[in-house]
Amino acid sequence: MSAETSGTAGAGAAGVTLLGVRHHGPGSARAVAAALAALRPDAVLIEGPPEADALVAAAAGKDMVPPVALLAHVTDDPARAAFWPFAEFSPEWVALRHALDAQVPVRFIDLPAAQSLALGPRGEGAADQDGADGSDGSDGDPIVTGDGDTSGADGASEGEGERAGSGVPGGTSGPVPVVPVDPIAELAAAAGHTDPETWWEDVIEHRAPGGDPLAPFAALAEAMAALREHHPAERRDLVREAAMRQQLRAARRAGYRRIAVVCGAWHVPALAAMPTVAHDRALLADLPRKLRTELTWVPWTHRRLSQHTGYGAGIDSPGWYHHLFTAPGQPLARWMTRVAELLRAEDHPVSSAHVIEAVRLAETLAAVRGRPLPGLTETLDAVRAVMCDGSDVALALVRERLVVGDALGEVPDTVPAVPLQRDLARLQRTLRLKPEAAPRDLVLDLRKELDVERSRLLYRLRLLGLHWGRPSRDGVNSTGTFRETWQLNWEPEFSVRLVEAGQWGTTVRSAATGKAVADAREAELTGLTALAEQCLLADLPDALPEVMRLLVDRAALDTDAGHLAAALPALVRTLRYGDVRATDTSALTAVAHGLAERLSVALPAACTGLDADGAAARRAELDAVHQSVALLGGDTAERWAGTLAALAAREPHGGPATGVPGLLRGRAVRLLLDDGRLDAEEAGRRLGLVLSTASEPADAGGWVEGFVSGGGALLLHDPTLLGLLDDWLCGVPPAAFTDLLPVLRRTFSSLETGVRHTIGSRVAAGPLGAPGAAAAPAAPLDGERADATTGVLALLLGVRIPQSRIPRQPDRRATA
Repeated sequence: MSAETSGTAGAGAAGVTLLGVRHHGPGSARAVAAALAALRPDAVLIEGPPEADALVAAAAGKDMVPPVALLAHVTDDPARAAFWPFAEFSPEWVALRHALDAQVPVRFIDLPAAQSLALGPRGEGAADQDGADGSDGSDGDPIVTGDGDTSGADGASEGEGERAGSGVPGGTSGPVPVVPVDPIAELAAAAGHTDPETWWEDVIEHRAPGGDPLAPFAALAEAMAALREHHPAERRDLVREAAMRQQLRAARRAGYRRIAVVCGAWHVPALAAMPTVAHDRALLADLPRKLRTELTWVPWTHRRLSQHTGYGAGIDSPGWYHHLFTAPGQPLARWMTRVAELLRAEDHPVSSAHVIEAVRLAETLAAVRGRPLPGLTETLDAVRAVMCDGSDVALALVRERLVVGDALGEVPDTVPAVPLQRDLARLQRTLRLKPEAAPRDLVLDLRKELDVERSRLLYRLRLLGLHWGRPSRDGVNSTGTFRETWQLNWEPEFSVRLVEAGQWGTTVRSAATGKAVADAREAELTGLTALAEQCLLADLPDALPEVMRLLVDRAALDTDAGHLAAALPALVRTLRYGDVRATDTSALTAVAHGLAERLSVALPAACTGLDADGAAARRAELDAVHQSVALLGGDTAERWAGTLAALAAREPHGGPATGVPGLLRGRAVRLLLDDGRLDAEEAGRRLGLVLSTASEPADAGGWVEGFVSGGGALLLHDPTLLGLLDDWLCGVPPAAFTDLLPVLRRTFSSLETGVRHTIGSRVAAGPLGAPGAAAAPAAPLDGERADATTGVLALLLGVRIPQSRIPRQPDRRATA
């Protein structure tokens, strides 16, 4: 079958050339460029939503840098959205830029987005399914469908992405789609190859230019016609192809005489057949009613072109394909040079000799394997052997940064955008926060106004569901609150979430305020405390009063000690932000003290009769609440100390259900000891009581775990406590000792390595309570050595040493 067909339009004939391609294939892109240069068409038709015709002119600007994507979303339901990605090596993008440069009319001819979004993933009408297509999924993520489904590319074929219906979060309520046919895999198998990608590289990507530029399209069209005879198209394919034929007829009627059509190779046989108009109208008659949609250009990334992200038309190696398309001369040597630069930047020793040997090895592997040129497989094998010393860890870095890549496209400010998106772009320019696809760390100093505004923006976006920045742990040990560390990573789907968030306001600040108030009305106590903290961090004074009002109401009604214990730490943390951020936190103080008072009353009863898992969970809450109360101070801290004393004294005399577990009692004693409200002698007395023969070994083991964990140096400074513990362990019955081993191992494994070794050496030295273990008499003080340190100590302490006065010598002349 030829890739070229003809028809009549009125009295004259119009030639139509069908250029079937593999989406995002650099070989197909080069072939399309050569074919268009030879054909010099007077109209170019491209697979895509016709509503995007008004946005075509933006692609000609220098500010439009691929990868980019067409975004279509339902006006009343922005979560129902779809993307049509374009990379620099996409055949559709090459055709689009060729038409714009040649000032030739260019049109999109796929099914309109208004109807495509109304269809289910397999072509069923979705207008009456109440969000069964995933648009109302609980995760709130946008619909990022496979090629044709609404992504405009299908990987190997339209069928691969469309029939898979990939990318719809949450799945669908309809039947599970059948496994789609992979045309490239079918053709590769027919040619005797087991690896479809390797076969495609050899016959298409590595094909030398020259000869008839239309020959590869004719061969591919014939192959697809044979495949479609054995694999009937699904209804969605048939409907889309009917829409394409209607657009093709309209172009003929408009008087164009040399028409070039760039579409997925899977569709070429259907477009070449050209059934009657009545046939196509019948297929399109059953479409659901059109939805009101809006389209715009948005940045895209190479990573999102990867098929591993759920994109049905994805490719394994977008970064590699981009390199093949942009570096036609000596691509292998240039690739190895880029690999060497990357590895050197990551402190891997790579020299120019490594580059030369890697190129030679890749060429040798291609010759041994019978390939015309080294492909990605040979290239990576050579990189692993020569530059990475056989390490897959370094090779994974090459795959991540170069084979897939982190390129992020750019779109001009002139493209349509919602007000919220324009406000965010303005803030990004003002605050010098450029969106980047590659993750990067951002360290903020909150003593600087610029960094404070950056922090507020990131927190506001998190309230809107745009997790562009994620707080991370700072590698610098600091107890201050002026330093923040973020990890930034921009995702293309944020464009959809910005459209969704537009319902809350037209600016980032107003939208975050509206979203916070709406979330507060549905949140429980724990969620409200976290939301209050976020409002303070994001500096939303208009939202905070409503959040605080709801927080007070929820706190007054909630009687669960677990909820109160989980809510207090987040609430108290917010009291610190007034120091660095100049935020008014007075409204939170009364609420925090009230929660602490209620916890002091409710906690002893809530800790009674807990099992091991419940006690472990309550212990984490106990530690968090104790730290929070320490920040509050005052009478609240005094009452909390009384609560800890009550916990420590509530022993299970009538069985485990009648008292507080040993883990919590021991922890309460340790907290009181650390605060100086209990002396070491009293702590040792209580430890001796717990470790007596009257106590259950399991309860005593839990008491020891709560008392020792978090700081074992106490046993080193107080030999009496260590002796009591040693004597108790020596007297535990063998059966009970076996049950205690997990608890003891967990307790002492949490101690620092040096502390464990010192404890072990002291126990191994002999009985801790023996006379020989008494401390040796102190050595006599050496006055001269002590005086030698006086100057250094005075310098360290910042004090001055009074100078001793030299006695006045008698005048010899007076005595003479």
